[in-house]
Amino acid sequence: MLATPTAREINLLTDLFEDYTFRVVLFGTSIIGACSGGVGCFAYLRKQSLIGDVISHSSLLGIMVLFLLSYLLTGTGSKSLWILMPGALLAGTSALLLTRLLFNHTKLKSDTSLGVMLAIFFGSGVMLLRWVQRASDPVIPGRRGLNDYLFGMAAAMTTDDLWMIGSLAIAATLTLMLCWKEFKIYVFDSTFTHSIGYRTTLIDNLLLITLVIAIVIGIQAVGVVLMIALLITPASTARQWTKSLGSMVILSAMIGVFSCAVGCTISANYANMPTGPVIVLVATAIFLFSLLFAPQRGIIARALARRKYSLSIDRHQPSEEVI
Repeated sequence: MLATPTAREINLLTDLFEDYTFRVVLFGTSIIGACSGGVGCFAYLRKQSLIGDVISHSSLLGIMVLFLLSYLLTGTGSKSLWILMPGALLAGTSALLLTRLLFNHTKLKSDTSLGVMLAIFFGSGVMLLRWVQRASDPVIPGRRGLNDYLFGMAAAMTTDDLWMIGSLAIAATLTLMLCWKEFKIYVFDSTFTHSIGYRTTLIDNLLLITLVIAIVIGIQAVGVVLMIALLITPASTARQWTKSLGSMVILSAMIGVFSCAVGCTISANYANMPTGPVIVLVATAIFLFSLLFAPQRGIIARALARRKYSLSIDRHQPSEEVI
């Protein structure tokens, strides 16, 4: 039997939802989970998880460049998402464009080109981060907390950040809705998409920009290192339970929201439990459960199906006696 929640547990949850900071973090991360879960399905089906990793890690360089630029212009480095987010978007997009340029004009393979760009952008971002943190002459105001962009700091989310995250998530969602038919055809057969008259280059660019947005909005909460997990894990989980792209996207978004909500609640109830890693662990636990127990694609279901097939073959096998 399922245990009913105690009065103490109910009061604890009530107190949490009365806390303004918790509500901001909960809504913000839930928006991130829904957006990354939905968009992540296209990255998963296109086998572009490495591209997502490059975007996520490359954005650190854009964040640091805009932070330093705000310091040069105002005398204080700003950590507002309205200032840092354009830098992250620009860095992620630039990394993809340079990857494509490197692939088209050299003999390097696609994954090698992605690895080169990841090393250059992420390495440069970490170098600037360490320089800013250790600079003593002059000491750069506002540098405290920049290290949180590596692994995320959802508790630092403000109402202004929530508006920025929500605006970009709406833009990504509208792009998916308006280009749904084109994205759907392109994801499953890009050659056929081109043959029926669609501009595949434009579709690919729109899909990549949507992917960049879905990744960048989650960097503050989850961090550049773990953001790829929040992009791919819900999509991988949803794939175990669904047969159509539409149901996969909806379920993946729901899993993303659920993982973020549970992760935020756990992190708020236990001290020294970072929100971003907990969210990723919750999503991973759901994936492992689905990998085992999904009714058609799960490991147990497939093992039972193979066993059933083997038994049916044995029953219909002809006798070895030769008449």
